[in-house]
Amino acid sequence: MAQLTIFYDGTCPLCLHEMRKLEQLDSKGRMAYEDINEDNFSERYPHVDKQAANTILHGQTDIGEMLYGLDVTHAAWSLVGRGWLTAPLRWPLIRFVADKAYLFFARNRYSISRVLTGKSFSGKPACNTCDLPSDKK
Repeated sequence: MAQLTIFYDGTCPLCLHEMRKLEQLDSKGRMAYEDINEDNFSERYPHVDKQAANTILHGQTDIGEMLYGLDVTHAAWSLVGRGWLTAPLRWPLIRFVADKAYLFFARNRYSISRVLTGKSFSGKPACNTCDLPSDKK
């Protein structure tokens, strides 16, 4: 059984990239990765509000404790031995600002992803002349 299940948005290129990176580093299989956009997600995880999970990253420990936002990020990176990278985000003086910045990122992740990766919300390259993914032209 996984020590942490991460409920992520698989349509967000940056979110998907982070999950893939974590999965590569998770050689001991300590995490499970669940895309909230899968057809049967709500049936398999009725206790996770899909709309809320689309607003802020959700995670669940193996003892049933729910984690949110950067607490999930820090727990995940800690499980792959790189918690030192995210630990400062949980320090009391930085935590408040980091959480506000995370909420800004979460609200704007599709736009930020598009700027940083050139991909639309679907993860496919965006059309250069419109806002539609290139497969919709």
